[in-house]
Amino acid sequence: MTRKIWTCLALVIFCSSFSLVFGEDTDVIAIKGAKIIPVVGEDIQEGTILIKDGKIADIGENVSIPVGARTIEAKGMIAYPGMIDSYCYLGLQEIGAVRATVDYRETGRFNPQVKAVEAIWPDSMHIPIARSNGITTAVVVCTGGLISGRSGLIRLVGWTPEEMVIKSSVAMYIQFPSLPRARRSQPQPPDQTSKQIEELKNVLKTARYYHKRKDAAKKNMNLPLPEFDEKLEYLLPVISGKLPVMISVDAENAIKAAIQFVKEENLKAIFFGVTEGWKVVDDLKESGIPVIFGSLNAMPTKWEDGYDSIYRNPGILAKKGVQFAFSSQSASMAKDLPYHAAKAAAFGMDKKEALKGVTIYPAQIFGVDNMMGSLEKGKLANIVLADGDMLDVRTNIKYVFIDGKQIDLSNIYTELLERYKKRH
Repeated sequence: MTRKIWTCLALVIFCSSFSLVFGEDTDVIAIKGAKIIPVVGEDIQEGTILIKDGKIADIGENVSIPVGARTIEAKGMIAYPGMIDSYCYLGLQEIGAVRATVDYRETGRFNPQVKAVEAIWPDSMHIPIARSNGITTAVVVCTGGLISGRSGLIRLVGWTPEEMVIKSSVAMYIQFPSLPRARRSQPQPPDQTSKQIEELKNVLKTARYYHKRKDAAKKNMNLPLPEFDEKLEYLLPVISGKLPVMISVDAENAIKAAIQFVKEENLKAIFFGVTEGWKVVDDLKESGIPVIFGSLNAMPTKWEDGYDSIYRNPGILAKKGVQFAFSSQSASMAKDLPYHAAKAAAFGMDKKEALKGVTIYPAQIFGVDNMMGSLEKGKLANIVLADGDMLDVRTNIKYVFIDGKQIDLSNIYTELLERYKKRH
């Protein structure tokens, strides 16, 4: 028995030495021959992407492929960065009509201590559906009340919520008080709206005072520390500008009020929704606040603006230079993220800009463009191989890589397809 063990050990050592000598690396994946759309810089008509240790080790037209690397012949395919959904409920909602499966909406008016990522359900059926359409990363959001909690950035693969989390906090979500849409009955009185804005301001004022007391107590041992307040603790990164607020706002007057609010409170902000942003595009550009567009499948806020106002809105803001990104604003329809960008392109937005709105621009807005959002050496290997334009509904996704690992594209749709193929 001992002799057999030593023989096996010798073979292992020999094989390892052989691999080192001849440069074999079975952990390296080479995507060869694809047209590469890096979204930054020029497209590569036929190139190679090397994946190693979860990152893009090399990319270009003349890339040497190590001996022993797994090679994917991708001639005729197009390589894109994995898409980023900038606002969704993936893992937080399964069936909208079944309350027990909805975990993105919080009770109470002020919940800055809530983390959306802590409620993630990794086995959600919507996650594999979304990633099979080229979405590799998502910002998950909790809503409800005035301050709803912290949105987080997740990768769409993992056995546990901890494995999925990239950044547990990327923004503090605020539902900005505003007048309801004109077609709704019982409009909210203006004085009530002003009262709610004052509530927000007072909460931030209290957080600043709390911070000053803590800071003073640290500098002077004779001063007592304030009593610990969990909600105020989680607002400290907001008032210091380290954590942006994601403000949900749609109507023209509300957008102007929100810009003023951000300026007065000296906050780092991202706007979500902005369906009437085209009416105040100059104000948005001057403010420097980036925007996340909600679902473009929604109805126009006012019919007199035209049926296509919500579709034209992204293109108008983009041409003016407002930083933007797209979102699905959904869980079950997260798979349709690329088609929101496509709809914006069909109604005036430059097509390359639309693609950036689901790749590099959201990465920049949420401060992760050093690790994802484009196909560049050193970034995470979040790569999609498609047989056509990724924003075209007729395109088929052939391969998806997340952190360098090839992802199984099967989901409930493919299972049903195979089942019904066998019908006689």
